[in-house]
Amino acid sequence: MNRLPLIVLTILVSGGLATAAGLLLIARPSSGATETRGAPSRCLTVGPAEPNQGMVWVPAGDYAEGDTVYPEEGPVIPAHVRGFWMDRHEVTNAQFAAFVAATGYVTQAERPVDRATHPGLPADMLEPGAVVFSMPKTVDDTQDISQWWRYLPGANWRHPAGPGSSIAGHENYPVVEVTHADALAYARWARRALPTEAEWEWAARGGERRASMDHDQPANANTWQGVFPVMNSGEDGFVGLAPSGCYPANRYGLYDMIGNVWELTADVFRPRHDAGDDPNRAPTRDAAGAQYVIKGGSFLCAPNYCARYRSGSREGQEADLAASHVGFRTILRAPGPPAASGPTS
Repeated sequence: MNRLPLIVLTILVSGGLATAAGLLLIARPSSGATETRGAPSRCLTVGPAEPNQGMVWVPAGDYAEGDTVYPEEGPVIPAHVRGFWMDRHEVTNAQFAAFVAATGYVTQAERPVDRATHPGLPADMLEPGAVVFSMPKTVDDTQDISQWWRYLPGANWRHPAGPGSSIAGHENYPVVEVTHADALAYARWARRALPTEAEWEWAARGGERRASMDHDQPANANTWQGVFPVMNSGEDGFVGLAPSGCYPANRYGLYDMIGNVWELTADVFRPRHDAGDDPNRAPTRDAAGAQYVIKGGSFLCAPNYCARYRSGSREGQEADLAASHVGFRTILRAPGPPAASGPTS
């Protein structure tokens, strides 16, 4: 039985089965986003001009951060966030392409892996690349996740399923195969920021103060219907990745906060909310690799293996490992619109 290389195993070992369940989601459909007859008829519609184009206002609020489904989600703690602007939808391929065209930026998946920070890797994993998914016909052992995903040289944001794949015709899909550093570079170019874990979770709640309201698999989100990883009925309209903004927005006007792609945040991942270390300290580049918090689950979340399609769910994503189920959106910490009700802090 093939085992996974160190760059991926380091993510899985620390959290046991619960962590392995989440990292099974480092995946993508083998042939891009495959739509079914039940797909929503309209996606990513453009609304009226906003004070900060493409963003909506998230008011300040107090809530109970965290959840109780998996150990890393606890304990539930009181949290307060100030008001901020947030992208209505995940950053798209078209938006990321504009950033690359303006700056000449090269993503981490397009560069060779740093041998110093990841010693002992096989030769193919030192080549530029990212993690991709292929749905297996059968699974012999659910602990052996190499049966449905692998590191593929040549996979990156332009070629999310590897060489020969393309984002042509998928400009309004979320950009994937980007790392935390890539997302941060885009945010800085746009004069914005990545949300903290607390900001992201409050925005995803849409005003709900407790997470218990969203424990069921959502009907209006892109998740996995069926038995992961061998069967997906596509009842939600998509077997793979969906364009941004296909499902109804939440009460703040935000699309796809749950499902479609996991979203990167600014916070360094710690196993629990009550960890003694500062959760926002600079990561260390050791053999295990730094991890950042990702939120919201993805199109690969299923009840039988990962019920992380919830606002309170959280996982750690290795800082320099690009994955096809991970994207991001940005925020802007600025005064709210004149009609915004309530305090901003």
